[in-house]
Amino acid sequence: MIPFDKRDGKIWYNNELIDWQNVKLHVLSHGLHYASCVFEGLRVYDGEIFKLEEHTERFFHSAKRLGMDIPYDENEINLATKKTVAAQNVQNGYIRPFAWRGSEMMAISAQHTKIHIAIAAWEWGTYFDPKLKTKGIKLNISKWKKPGPDTIPWDSKASGLYMINTLSKHEAERDGFTDSLMLDHEGNIAEATGANIFFKDSNNEFHTPIPDSFLDGITRRTVIEIARSKNMKVHERKISPSELPNFTGCFLTGTAAEVTPVSKIDKYDYKVCESILDLSSSYDNLVRKKRAA
Repeated sequence: MIPFDKRDGKIWYNNELIDWQNVKLHVLSHGLHYASCVFEGLRVYDGEIFKLEEHTERFFHSAKRLGMDIPYDENEINLATKKTVAAQNVQNGYIRPFAWRGSEMMAISAQHTKIHIAIAAWEWGTYFDPKLKTKGIKLNISKWKKPGPDTIPWDSKASGLYMINTLSKHEAERDGFTDSLMLDHEGNIAEATGANIFFKDSNNEFHTPIPDSFLDGITRRTVIEIARSKNMKVHERKISPSELPNFTGCFLTGTAAEVTPVSKIDKYDYKVCESILDLSSSYDNLVRKKRAA
């Protein structure tokens, strides 16, 4: 894989399309040292950006939660995102908008730092191995818990919140798993390292944790809508790890993960059943607009 700093093309950077390898920031940028950075992740399917406005709205919400004033409005960021995708000619790929504090101040206080914005886009396939979309991925259970909602801006997509996710995923991969299941501060099931999680019971009903200390994913909400449109019951509730042996199926949802079945969590096995594959297919049809007008 080509390192990301060695790629070609253009990146939208502070209202200009800059040559990819010429986009620079100073090593003393506040965002690098103190994680004063927020970001988004969007998908492009067949040349079209999926749920652009919803992602941009969350981008601004995240920035506001970190006290960062983005120097553009939402419409300008939407247009810049489209401009970046067009410049890169991305047909099926990923978009990463992000905002961070600059190098004007180097201390905890950063009231007078400049807020920088960049948007990058590139061709990209599936997040997990494509073969695992039918076989299912394997999760361990992370030793790291999601912090309490009174300790962090949990409803933001802020870079600092992902440190324990990276640690969890590295430990999972080291031990032969694909990803890691993370618990919340109360010990209930929360999410995977970059995706929300759903379980299926023997009655073909779905259960998913209440997002009260982690992101309520845009893909999560979309899949709930799809399931309910098919008259499938979806219960949003607290789920204890002690319930893991009671479920028959499991899957993850996320912009990167899309709908990915799970075949194993720790010592518990799950079936990649027809109802989960149907949700995955319906999601694929939605994002690629393979539906009746």
